[in-house]
Amino acid sequence: MLIEQPPFLYRALYPRALWRLKVPFQKTVYLTFDDGPIPEITPWVLDVLDDHAVKATFFCVGDNVRKYAYLYEDILDSGHRVGNHTFNHLQGWLTAPKKFLTNTREADKLIGSTLFRPPHGHMIFPQPLLLKREGYKIVMWDVVTRDYNQKLPPERVLENVKKYTRDGSIVVFHDSLKAEKNMKYALPRAIRWLKEEGYTFELIPGMPKIHRRVDDFDHPAPAAASRRW
Repeated sequence: MLIEQPPFLYRALYPRALWRLKVPFQKTVYLTFDDGPIPEITPWVLDVLDDHAVKATFFCVGDNVRKYAYLYEDILDSGHRVGNHTFNHLQGWLTAPKKFLTNTREADKLIGSTLFRPPHGHMIFPQPLLLKREGYKIVMWDVVTRDYNQKLPPERVLENVKKYTRDGSIVVFHDSLKAEKNMKYALPRAIRWLKEEGYTFELIPGMPKIHRRVDDFDHPAPAAASRRW
């Protein structure tokens, strides 16, 4: 439980971060996806969300946005929201604050969002303060599915959603290769279960600084490439 749902003491380390967001008179959940976009899994995620008429927030790695700009455009065109996940997926506990901020700024050149999620949820002082001064809203989570753990059976990932999700939960999945097997089992089943339980799906509040387009990048989609699975 200490991993799947952060304890009070961990949340207290970052009191101004967003961990859970309840909406009056509405049973709400927020789906979020970290570490993409990548061609192996992000298009599948977008198709599943589209099939179920669900919107989500994608915390993108800047270098992946640089390499797969057409996927980033697909996320925006599908009506989803985006956030900054640093340029190189930096581990905050192991990175000097100045370097951490510089890397985030580099990602911001491509992503342009006021939302920020630190990789692994790890930061050291004064990283949160520096990010706040830059105008970012730090978004953590209330439930992490652990889809990235390849030792976990996919049924356990789904069970984590069912066991820990509550009104206002921010739930984390990963559009990454290591999460692919568990994600493909758990995500559609989790969405169906959440709907059966009466949840509505919302986007994390936050206005983009600027919507980037494929023309803004060095690497648009190859002309013959399929944009969706």
